[in-house]
Amino acid sequence: MDERAITCCFSGHRPNKLPWGYDERDARCVAMAAELAARLDGIYESGYRHFLCGMAIGCDLLFAEAVLQLRDKHSDVTLEAAIPCLSQPNAWPKAQQQRYEHLLSECDSVSFLQHQYTPGCMLRRNRYMVDQSSLLLCCFNGQSGGTMNTILYARRSGVDVVIIDI
Repeated sequence: MDERAITCCFSGHRPNKLPWGYDERDARCVAMAAELAARLDGIYESGYRHFLCGMAIGCDLLFAEAVLQLRDKHSDVTLEAAIPCLSQPNAWPKAQQQRYEHLLSECDSVSFLQHQYTPGCMLRRNRYMVDQSSLLLCCFNGQSGGTMNTILYARRSGVDVVIIDI
């Protein structure tokens, strides 16, 4: 079986680009998380079983949690963390670091792309995920940055893109 055909990766914004920031109790965040879960249900129904997450603070962690909820319903779901560098969570608030560590422990596999941070490591992580996938699911508000670059790279690579507008 072609693993890429059943693999979906994710991209989304960090709290500084989200209208609710870190307040995930905000109604807009709750609605986005619900749509994310519904989209994942549909993606599962269309044959996807392996999910790749870059594990960045913000939308990525919400995606990882939604995939783990999907895995609770379907034992054939797997979650892979694609970590750009070992220091990824070091500057985050303590609660987010603990959340990250917990989610990492729940992943079926972890791919560390490099040990030290370099200016291109996030881009390398995003391209790794797209290159392993046939579908990119993203939460996107139209702003330039990593998510937009990932969408453009996926489209150039022939990877299908599903956008949840935020």
